[in-house]
Amino acid sequence: MQGYDKLPSNLPEFNFYCHREVQGINVLHVIDYRQGLYISGDQYAHLKEKIAEFFSLRGEPEIHVMTLILCEDTEKARRLCEQDTFCWIIDARAFRLIVHETQTADFYGWKGILEEYLFAVSKEITGTAADENEIKEKLQSLAPVSISLVAVNVIVFLICTFTGDLLYNKGAFGVTELLRGEVHRLFTSMFLHGSVQHLFSNMIVLYYVGAMVEREFGPFPYAVLYLLSGLAGNIFSAGYELMTGNFGSSVGASGAVFGVEGALLLLVMLHRGRLSTMTAGRVAFAIAFSLYCGFTSVGVNNAAHVGGVLMGFFTAAIVAAAKKWNKAESF
Repeated sequence: MQGYDKLPSNLPEFNFYCHREVQGINVLHVIDYRQGLYISGDQYAHLKEKIAEFFSLRGEPEIHVMTLILCEDTEKARRLCEQDTFCWIIDARAFRLIVHETQTADFYGWKGILEEYLFAVSKEITGTAADENEIKEKLQSLAPVSISLVAVNVIVFLICTFTGDLLYNKGAFGVTELLRGEVHRLFTSMFLHGSVQHLFSNMIVLYYVGAMVEREFGPFPYAVLYLLSGLAGNIFSAGYELMTGNFGSSVGASGAVFGVEGALLLLVMLHRGRLSTMTAGRVAFAIAFSLYCGFTSVGVNNAAHVGGVLMGFFTAAIVAAAKKWNKAESF
């Protein structure tokens, strides 16, 4: 853009650009000093002499050569060119031009051109990174898995209102159906609810508590934790029915929701007893109170609640340990 022509070079780390002025020819000699390149001070001085000799042999009366060293290790670059007045350093990490006191203050307006260009690049890159981080934070704050689970449960309930007992007959959990090989009921029953109140109570807890757990663990681990908790709740329920002989049919996301609460308890404990506005005491009390209400009520599958909260706590411990191990490995 400044009217300089690029000269051919056999070495990709060295690039040459020239522009003819009234008084002679100006040469920009760019050294890419980032990828393990090493040259000695003598080699550097010899290279500049060869550049001047190249143009002198072609009849150029006056030759001005400015070297630009593109680097990440600025101290290494400084040692290379500290004896050269016509040399500047471009810090590739900080996007800044470094001009030492012993070096020329300008080279035919190039100082301003480079500083303006580097500032624009820096602003573009940091702005893009900021935008990406902002989008990522917004997506995480939305808790996509929790929102999706709430939406699926609500949609299934609406479908149930128009189809009667069809989905309940095919998806509700019971140990007798499980023994007949209908394993799918372990999962389908998690998305069925018997009433609006039942749905509402589960979805409120799922959205608010689930969002906190999801933000801490990430969408995929949180989804696995949720499904495992619901599955464990139904397995506990099956065991209870087999032991007591009280066979029945159950629906609801309560086992999975209790698992999310168990995970939150583990997270609060790992955060020294406090996470956001939650404390370990508050979470433990909420779980204990919910279990108490279940045991003192009729028609509540308490075994599923116990199985869910235990699985949620245990799975959260594994996820937290895995994240800690990954950080240690990365370090």
